[in-house]
Amino acid sequence: MVMDKHVCPYGLKARHLLRSKGYEVEDHHLTTREATDAFKAQHGVKTTPQVFVGGERIGGFDDLRRWFGGKPRDPKAKTYQPVIALFAMTALLALAATYVVDGTPFTMRAIEWFISFSMVVLAIQKLRDVESFSSMFLGYDLLAKRWVPYGYVYPFAEGLAGVLMTAGVLTWFSAPLALVIGGVGAVSVFKAVYIDKRDLKCACVGGDSNVPLGFISLTENVMMVAMAAWMLVGR
Repeated sequence: MVMDKHVCPYGLKARHLLRSKGYEVEDHHLTTREATDAFKAQHGVKTTPQVFVGGERIGGFDDLRRWFGGKPRDPKAKTYQPVIALFAMTALLALAATYVVDGTPFTMRAIEWFISFSMVVLAIQKLRDVESFSSMFLGYDLLAKRWVPYGYVYPFAEGLAGVLMTAGVLTWFSAPLALVIGGVGAVSVFKAVYIDKRDLKCACVGGDSNVPLGFISLTENVMMVAMAAWMLVGR
């Protein structure tokens, strides 16, 4: 579909995939809704694009990927990719910021900022949809189960603690705050995963994530506790 207000992204992806495999592509644009509906009716399909190779209909973009031996993305499959990407970017950001400030990226400040930056970015992910986050969070967090509003407060508390820790101000407030939310989180994850053996999704990167609740979720909370303890007694 190539219309004034819409160009089908999967059509572009399918064309690119074919060309990257060495195929010559004859691209037929569907430029009106009427033409699109007529095409679907003619071939008995519900979606576009439709790929034909040598006169044989392969199907849509996912079907084309399968045809080439690839594995289409399963939107419901559990994955650690969002958390890995987030931590990788906050680590690089912390190194870059430390380099600007200290002239070298390899300092204790870089580790501190990595944790505080991660807290802020994780809070942003949760704040995109607080309602969805709180619903998923209630599935395993011990404090939220006892006091439901905590599920709504948590993202704001995490973000505030991260900002204050980055600035190095109001440590008397930010460190205990991070210690409490991180400690409760660590205990909750450990109980749900390692004691109750529950198979859950983690709300750490928002309520719409497919990140499994487990080691990485526990690590997030442990890092928060470690940062808080360091700021209280070791800095």
